[in-house]
Amino acid sequence: MRITRDLLLKIANETVTERARADKSILAAYLHGSLLEGREPLLGGAADIDLSFVHIGADAPREIVRLTDDVTLDILHHERAAYEPARTLRQHSWLGPAVFYAKALYDPQHFLDFTQASARGMYDEPENVLARAEPLLQTARQTWFQFYNQQLTDDTARVRGFLLAVEAAANAAASLTGQPLPTRRLLLEFPARAAALGQPGLAAGLLGLLGARDLTPAQVTAWLPDWQSAYTEAATSGQTEPDLHPLRRRYYQQAILSLAEGGYPQEAAWPLLRTWAGAAAGLLPASPPHQRWLDAMSELGLAGPALEDRLAGLDAYLDTLEELFDSWKKERGVG
Repeated sequence: MRITRDLLLKIANETVTERARADKSILAAYLHGSLLEGREPLLGGAADIDLSFVHIGADAPREIVRLTDDVTLDILHHERAAYEPARTLRQHSWLGPAVFYAKALYDPQHFLDFTQASARGMYDEPENVLARAEPLLQTARQTWFQFYNQQLTDDTARVRGFLLAVEAAANAAASLTGQPLPTRRLLLEFPARAAALGQPGLAAGLLGLLGARDLTPAQVTAWLPDWQSAYTEAATSGQTEPDLHPLRRRYYQQAILSLAEGGYPQEAAWPLLRTWAGAAAGLLPASPPHQRWLDAMSELGLAGPALEDRLAGLDAYLDTLEELFDSWKKERGVG
């Protein structure tokens, strides 16, 4: 089947219409994510459709629904209270941008009309930009302090904690100029965000933290079978985060492969490392898939004694970001 943006939008609308007809607790529904952000939604031929339903009542579990091998629905269910008061959404790091850019697909009571109008009001005012970005930087620094105080001890927690700190740091910077970046495209789009801040060196620094500056297509593709084994074993055990649902494996795999073979092996590093670490957290430490993951992380300098150098680099990177934030605030008279 030929997958196009128009087809994906049609599926989104039909899904919302069907769900709203069957479930009277649905107050509103909207589309968000890559279909609305000017990006090509397909990466390596795979895509997902991001939908959020707002309910009168409690949250429901996140759903991942297979449409084809290459296309899934990623459906979030929120209770109405998560959006109230609406004006505070402009300061939410993740939900705020989602609502700001959302396309309403079902809104009979004009709940989203009001919510979006409130969220969009003064959205780009410096104090609101800072409110969305600064908590991410604080999260990264707090994680670094966990390492400093030796609160993270086993290899899996240390590698995963390091990567989560790197992710938070990158999205803190990205949030000063736009939305936080999704996993598959973080390293692909971060250089433009860094350049917009007048700090192009942040992009090279990010690759350095990940040990990915010299990553080759051959290295990435050689790791993929071990990544797949870890992902499949962990996802089917139900011991991983929702992002690593079994139906999302191809969504990540095709992106990693496409980037690596398309001349962007370094940019493939983030979706590979982020999801592999998430999978490793759901594996038994003594299992072969876990050991192969640990070997790969050691090769990149992200595990074992070499991680200490990466942590020193993370400290310096966060210092640079903190100085950037101080300058940004001073120039705009906020903070």
